[in-house]
Amino acid sequence: MYCIVLFNVLSLSRNYQFTSMEKAESTIAQMRKGVLEMSVLAAINGNEAYASDILERLKQAQLIVVEGTLYPILTRLKNEGFLSYRWEESTSGPPRKYYSVTQTGHDFLGELNSGWNELVTAVSLLLSGTNNSEPTNNNQQ
Repeated sequence: MYCIVLFNVLSLSRNYQFTSMEKAESTIAQMRKGVLEMSVLAAINGNEAYASDILERLKQAQLIVVEGTLYPILTRLKNEGFLSYRWEESTSGPPRKYYSVTQTGHDFLGELNSGWNELVTAVSLLLSGTNNSEPTNNNQQ
């Protein structure tokens, strides 16, 4: 009987860890999705870029994105006025669409960058434990 209980406890422990790992992976994926628009704008910023160029820049930054994810983001950013594009004929296939960041897109990226820096600073303080300020109790008299 003791062996069965111990086995069940160990199994639950392993299942909990596996679930924790799955949860962490899911949360990390959500964090990455949350910064994709900013990352795409940053990948294009200052340089015109074809979709495969953007994917390569994101890959070099270790943000693996597939075309099926990239194209809706590009379309949304273009429709919101943050990107523009131009067509260029290609000698090796159909014409290519080259994207560039508009002035509105530069401004938007600047705001996102500021917000990102504030967020990274705040979370880093929490994770490092250096934010030791005591919460104030407004009910004290």
